[in-house]
Amino acid sequence: MQRVTVTLDDDLMAELDRVMAERGYQNRSEAIRDLARAGLKQARVEAGDMTHCVGVLSYTYDHKARDLARRLTNTFHDHHDISVASMHVHLDQDRCLEVSILKGSAEEVRHFAEHVTAERNVTHGELAIIPSS
Repeated sequence: MQRVTVTLDDDLMAELDRVMAERGYQNRSEAIRDLARAGLKQARVEAGDMTHCVGVLSYTYDHKARDLARRLTNTFHDHHDISVASMHVHLDQDRCLEVSILKGSAEEVRHFAEHVTAERNVTHGELAIIPSS
């Protein structure tokens, strides 16, 4: 492990201390390491510099919409190579939530998630990408 000296302005230091208190960090080093990892992960995602990843796709949809459940199921079956697992939750009389774990190249995972969330009557969708290497 290496020691690094960093100078931060007072406002940024106050924000870091606030985040540390909210999340229960024991010291600034732990907080800065986690923030650095998150920033580096985000930079890799934005740069397209990630070959393999795990994705968590969450989305809501109207389960009464004509053929939507069938289309979604077919989409997952057609991409069984990247679809690892899914969880289905009934939110209310009309809406369902699905959370799916995906694994593959970042490009394939992103493309698949965009295809699912673009389906008509899929109301909200979000993909979280986590590097697997």
